[in-house]
Amino acid sequence: MVKLGFHVSIAGAMELAPVRAKAIGCDTFQMFTRSPQMWAAKPIAQNTADAFKKAVTESGINPVVDHMPYLPNPAAEKPDVYEKSVAALTEELNRCAQLDIPYLVTHLGHHGKEDGHDKGQEKVIAAIGTALDNSNGNTMILLENTANEKNTVGGTFKDVGFIADGLGRSDRVGFCFDTCHAGAAGYDLKGFGAETVFGWFNDEAGDLSRLKVIHLNDMKGGIGSHLDRHEHLGLGFLGEDTIADVLNFSGVSHCAFIMETPINEVRDDKGNMEVARRLAK
Repeated sequence: MVKLGFHVSIAGAMELAPVRAKAIGCDTFQMFTRSPQMWAAKPIAQNTADAFKKAVTESGINPVVDHMPYLPNPAAEKPDVYEKSVAALTEELNRCAQLDIPYLVTHLGHHGKEDGHDKGQEKVIAAIGTALDNSNGNTMILLENTANEKNTVGGTFKDVGFIADGLGRSDRVGFCFDTCHAGAAGYDLKGFGAETVFGWFNDEAGDLSRLKVIHLNDMKGGIGSHLDRHEHLGLGFLGEDTIADVLNFSGVSHCAFIMETPINEVRDDKGNMEVARRLAK
């Protein structure tokens, strides 16, 4: 049986995250270690780290996945933003080490008009390499595919693969595959099926053994829409059949499946978990 979970809040106290995850039936969960909308973050007190690790152990949930905040842009054209982004990535790896979190998911950013795509790729490789070299622990950075919006880096499988190859550290660099982003970027999971699309990913990005996390999201837009808007499982363009196809494809059964679906009057996390459990055979 695949591992299913959600992105959960750390509001109130970091150690509440695994408690919240357990309450909605998670086998795995994703979180931020700080506010995703701010550059600055308070250091994690050792008693907070200890309480978090104890709560994770007591919950029996694994793996725990951290997600980078939204502001850092490792492809940034402006030097000050780039330097702050490298520092934030380095700091986040150190926070993961302190919390014993094995995976850190990161978006690959957006390049500037003057830099262009190739320079943007080079900057991402340099940023992640510098962060790995200057941080503690063994947390693996997971490169996430994007919806291939304008000026994006990581919008194609080849793009993700180029960055992974440029880093060349398979022990510290892996992948996160977002189903909504893939569809929005033009990869037709609904039309071609999971085996084919993940086969493309394997050929163009990297071996599926390096794929550690799948963001299991339906999508509000259509294939190639470049619209990064998530929908409840089965209620978006992908639909239940495609979600079930992804969940039951043996080539990714080793992954942690993290849902980042809405919470509204239509359905909450427990509702989406019920759908995911039903579709995962």
